[in-house]
Amino acid sequence: EATPATKSYQKLKKLRRTYPTTAHILNIYGDLGDGTDSQVDNKSSKALKYLVVGRAKSYQEQRITGANAKHELLHRNPQVDAILIKFLWGK
Repeated sequence: EATPATKSYQKLKKLRRTYPTTAHILNIYGDLGDGTDSQVDNKSSKALKYLVVGRAKSYQEQRITGANAKHELLHRNPQVDAILIKFLWGK
């Protein structure tokens, strides 16, 4: 039986052919050591790759670990800030 997540993924998969070929993707996800960021399963976070690779110009994945890898803390994590600055401005 298809789960809501599976149904959502299938809908997104249909949009794949319209995804911009000039896009550069940075996928940052947290891992608390249990395969989740407390809210999102890492398998779901990493599924983005299968939707955009071969279509997007580039794809990078960054796994964040430690106490600040919790879903609601990622936006305040200095490691995430550094990754974003490098991705956006090459610094």
